[in-house]
Order: sequence, then C-alpha cells, then structure tokens
Amino acid sequence: MAIEPDTKDWTWVLDKPCDECGFETSAFPRDQVGRMTRENASRWRELLVHPRAKDRPTDDRWSALEYACHVRDVFRLYDERLEMMLEQDGPHYPNWDQNEAAVAGRYEAADPLIVSDEIDQAADALATRFDSVGPSQWERTGFRSDGARFTIESFARYFIHDPIHHVDDVEKGYALLER
Repeated sequence: MAIEPDTKDWTWVLDKPCDECGFETSAFPRDQVGRMTRENASRWRELLVHPRAKDRPTDDRWSALEYACHVRDVFRLYDERLEMMLEQDGPHYPNWDQNEAAVAGRYEAADPLIVSDEIDQAADALATRFDSVGPSQWERTGFRSDGARFTIESFARYFIHDPIHHVDDVEKGYALLER
C-alpha cells in the first residue's frame, strides 16, 4: 500500500505544542536550533542501526530509513532556504513535494549507513548556518510557495519540529514492529 500524502499545514506548531510528539517550538532560545539540529542528527545514527530500519511498521507508514531520508532532505532544503533568507530580501521558496521526493529518491532502497553520514553532513551544514545568524537577522523574512510567511526565528522553530517529530514517529514505529 502506498503512503497517503501528508497535506496538513503544520504551521500551527508555532502556536501550540504538537499533539502527536509533544514538542513545543517556543520552549527554547532561538540560538539553540543549531545545537538541536546536531543532536537530532546523532539520534538518527542510533535509529538507523536497528535491524528493522528498512521495515515499515504498517503498510501505510514509512520505515525508519524512509523517515531518515526525508529528514536528510529537509536538512538540505532548509539550509538552502535559510541561505536565501540571509542573502535576499523576502525570498519566495520554490515548492517542494515531500511525497514526490520520497518516490523519486527511492527512499526505501537507500543504504542506512550512507544515509546516516548524509544526515550528519546536512545537519552540520544547516546547524552552522543557523549558528551564523546574527541578532539583527532573526526577523528577516521568507515565503513558502503557499504564501506562508516566516521570519528566520519562526522558520527555525518550525523547522526543528520536523526532525524531532520524526524521531518520535520512528520510535513509535519500532514499538509496533516489536509487538
């Protein structure tokens, strides 16, 4: 069975804790996103050595490997978007279809060890860019293809929820596989 595309607008996580993973995007200093990104990347390395990393817990839910590929691509995409926000005034990001990326990138066929290395590299690049944001830059803006407006601060908080949420997804998936 194919994964049903997620079409939700997750920007609500900027206003309240996530009902699914419990993460609260306003509960940390904005300048900690770089550190949090690196910590999240190290967690993915642990998750991908699991012997069932390639197994889907249910037909309609991604495997740990597929989530990891998505997170790697999110790190890369957000690095590009953050660079745009730092270098351009009010850039508009091109659309990115995460479901299309999963199919085109053949997430299910990736090598977990290679993906771990790629996550580390992409996370470090993005974290370094977040660490470089100066005090006067946090209010710079950018726009998603659907018109959603972000400052670098709201962009950072919105971003970090995604990889943290997916660690929770994988942990729940492993629990299902162990039943």
